[in-house]
Amino acid sequence: MTLKVCVYGAGAIGGHLAARLAKGGVDVSVIARGPHLKAIQAEGLRIQAPDGNFTAAVRATDDPAEIGPVDVVLVTVKSPALPSVASAIAPLLGPDTAVVFVMNGIPWWYFDRHGGPLEGTRLPGLDPDDAVRRAVGPQRAIGGVVYSACTVIAPGVIHVEHARNRLVLGEIDGQISERAQAIAAALIAGGFGAEVTGDIRSAVWSKLLLNLATGPIAVLTGAGGELTLTEPALEDAMRAIFREGEAVARALGRTPVTDPESTIKNLRKSAHKSSILQDLELHRPMEVATLYDAPLCLARLAGVPTPTLDLLVALTRLRAKSAGLFAD
Repeated sequence: MTLKVCVYGAGAIGGHLAARLAKGGVDVSVIARGPHLKAIQAEGLRIQAPDGNFTAAVRATDDPAEIGPVDVVLVTVKSPALPSVASAIAPLLGPDTAVVFVMNGIPWWYFDRHGGPLEGTRLPGLDPDDAVRRAVGPQRAIGGVVYSACTVIAPGVIHVEHARNRLVLGEIDGQISERAQAIAAALIAGGFGAEVTGDIRSAVWSKLLLNLATGPIAVLTGAGGELTLTEPALEDAMRAIFREGEAVARALGRTPVTDPESTIKNLRKSAHKSSILQDLELHRPMEVATLYDAPLCLARLAGVPTPTLDLLVALTRLRAKSAGLFAD
């Protein structure tokens, strides 16, 4: 039986994942909007990647009701759009539909099925009014952590910078499930690296530390790593952020995989702009709450000092507010 998947939010990451799933033989539909939607409807998703350019024909709409229930929904929107997803996702959900949240930052489900004294803790700003919790629920949720430097360079056209792209999937209760394995297998068949982990929260922290080390500095400088890291003080700030963030994760019982020196070395050769800087430049709501405020909230819960992060997050928050892009 062919897996039926809807990618909710077919921007750079979502569009790349949708195209790879289609290439792997999955029945794919996407939720998109505006000129991007029209281009996908007319010409498909066009991928420019190091392993070759290709076009994927997918069903595209802005109305989930036109698609109906699917086996899997991949939610790939930015966090400020989550309330709109919660209000519209119902037509895609059958009795056993899994919903994979492929998003940066601390997820709304972080303390669900977590265990210990923090079980069920709610962090402010991650799921306003419990909209996603009520619409989807923890029982459907699968965590997703993606590594793929992509940019929408024209409506319907996605440029992929690196040959190595990867999605880490994990059930929030730590089980290795058949549904997560099926999604990973479908991506691998389409040429996208994928794996299933029994510790999705550590995977969340591994990616989050990269976001923390690069995003605020990018927003404040307006540059990618290639230019930013010509300043030794900014290189030192990145190292400090890695140290502080890893200390928070470990205080919460997680073991992120980090390699600050390799990260800095790779960034020196990359002109790619972080997604939050792209949001600033394109005047889109910025993911300050999930990417930056939530980790600081966790630092306070864990009793871990984060002086470098405190300063850079405060400056980033003010930059977002001054641009009118801060999303509460």
